[in-house]
Amino acid sequence: MIILALDTCLGACSVALVSDGGILAHASEAMARGHQERLAPMVERVLAEAGVPPGVVTRVAVTVGPGSFTGLRVGIAFAKGFAQALGAETVGVGVLEALAAEADGLVCAAIDARRDQVYLQVLEDGVPLMAPDVLPIGTAAARLAEITRGRSLTLAGSGAALLADAAPGARIIPAEGCDARRVARIAATRGAGPLIPLYLRAPDAKLPAARA
Repeated sequence: MIILALDTCLGACSVALVSDGGILAHASEAMARGHQERLAPMVERVLAEAGVPPGVVTRVAVTVGPGSFTGLRVGIAFAKGFAQALGAETVGVGVLEALAAEADGLVCAAIDARRDQVYLQVLEDGVPLMAPDVLPIGTAAARLAEITRGRSLTLAGSGAALLADAAPGARIIPAEGCDARRVARIAATRGAGPLIPLYLRAPDAKLPAARA
């Protein structure tokens, strides 16, 4: 199985090409915006570096949120179009799950959701201990303390530092985006299916009010 994995949901654009667990090529660029312009050239570069024609990709994996409303739609739209054009399968992977894959054991994946909130999920060796949620920072800290009960913990993601006081001594991985290599690894373990965005709250942008 050859998997093309993508992440555009957060503060980076990451692309990986993986074959039966082996990494053929990988590229990542930090960026707050501009994922739409960079994604296709990065995919082209990764395929070229691996010497793999697009037609042999059998599965396209992409992060589906939570994250930037625009960013996650860029990744999903590209993945759908690429897969449809080449007859490949699609697999959606949650951003928090992908962030948690950065470490073994008990991991809290946390993304700074602004407005004094965090997107939060706790997993142990890849198994969710709670569903993804968006919570006020204080509530998230209390939930984290309740679940972990003082156990050794890794905090991963842009919201990790916001919860550090709730987990003294925790290892912190302040990732700004998901590693597409981790996305591919998760996607290889599950069945294909439609790509459905995971929105935990409404987008910040609002339609202009109608004039009277």
